[in-house]
Amino acid sequence: MILKAKGIHKYFVVQRGIFKQDMQKVCALDDVSFALEEFQTLGIVGESGSGKTTLAKIILNLIPASSGRIVFDPQKITNFRKDVQIIFQNPYNSLNPKMRIKDTLSEPLLIHNIVSRKQIKTKLIDLLRAVGLDETILNRRPSEFSGGQRQRICIARALATEPKIVVLDEPISSLDLTVQVQMLDLFKELKEKFHLTYIFISHNLAVIKYIADTVIVMQNGRIVEQASPADIFRHPANAYTKQLIQAARA
Repeated sequence: MILKAKGIHKYFVVQRGIFKQDMQKVCALDDVSFALEEFQTLGIVGESGSGKTTLAKIILNLIPASSGRIVFDPQKITNFRKDVQIIFQNPYNSLNPKMRIKDTLSEPLLIHNIVSRKQIKTKLIDLLRAVGLDETILNRRPSEFSGGQRQRICIARALATEPKIVVLDEPISSLDLTVQVQMLDLFKELKEKFHLTYIFISHNLAVIKYIADTVIVMQNGRIVEQASPADIFRHPANAYTKQLIQAARA
């Protein structure tokens, strides 16, 4: 196991009323536990508000759990900021519009001492080629690219640190349908090439079926079902899962 979630609970305090005088505790995650095998893709699926993005933020140490813990294998995750990366949903908000692509991609290389300054350009070219781009874009800025191209640049930036785990938070939902298929194939290719472990978050069970080895179905902060994609589609055990399957087939 490269990662284990043990009894994760997360509560948020919400202020209500005209003068926000009423305080209410809302449960976003309720006793979430799972294990992730190295080199596997764990798909986390659920509608908006199911808790999947909150779970991702806890895994990434962006917010703390109220109780429970995330445990990484210390022999495989030796430098958390380097070994665990994320690719966000919106590539338009993920890139600094003022930075040239070469500076965006060079930054993690320099921070984590991946390569020497003399080797940076060669490394950048390799990263861009891996995601289907070329070196001619290095001096350009994000505004010059389409959404799909920007997401490829974001992927290259995530790969720059040579991560072990990549969290993909709805990484294709803002893209055109034809581009979505291309991106899913790219993710599969990169997983094999760079020996990656994925946590792939989506509201679309059809996408999860295509990309994942194991599926977690979340509803109202709880895991309501966990199985292989084939078992989920053939023999869904939960009524909510059946609704997601119907939506995926529509």
